[in-house]
Amino acid sequence: MNDKWIDFAIRIQSIAQAGLQYGKDKYDKERYEELRKISAEMISAKTDIPIDKVYHIFCNETGYQTPKVDTRAAVFIDGKILLVHENNGTWALPGGWCDVDQSIASNTVKEVKEETGLNVFVEKLIAVQDWRKHNVTNYAYGVVKIFSLCKYKSGKFESNIETTEIGFFEKTEIPENLAVEKCTKEQILMCFEAFENPTSPTIFD
Repeated sequence: MNDKWIDFAIRIQSIAQAGLQYGKDKYDKERYEELRKISAEMISAKTDIPIDKVYHIFCNETGYQTPKVDTRAAVFIDGKILLVHENNGTWALPGGWCDVDQSIASNTVKEVKEETGLNVFVEKLIAVQDWRKHNVTNYAYGVVKIFSLCKYKSGKFESNIETTEIGFFEKTEIPENLAVEKCTKEQILMCFEAFENPTSPTIFD
């Protein structure tokens, strides 16, 4: 979905959503609603996703549109980084959407526990990135990805509904079949850099 027309549709939808929230004139609101429908039609035309489904996931929010927050954990043991093997056969850094009742740090710890069974604590913020600049995007809205360096405390892999196994990998062993919408090889190497150089500054877009 890395496509300029998708970006245009997302921008139109964002403007329309803000207009529906803050506009006062009923005729203007009708125009904003029409713009919202057009933006959904643009997404549908570019992706072949049915218009009803696009409208449900793309136009279901109210208020000023803001990016979603995704947290990712970089956990190292003996110089190797922890990756989770997902149900679809790809590998990724453990993580997920930040829940409304969680901080960045607590959500990162929670996601590691849920996907691996391991207990960790957050040591350092590695990077804050706009996924449109780094990842293959598969959602019609913005996502801010936050990578944190974590330290292993205890625990071992526990079966769960999201992952089938975990693995620890050296720089030269990073799997090819990555979930690139969640993390790329470059982002994993970025985590290695932060681990190997503790005084390195936080990266942000």
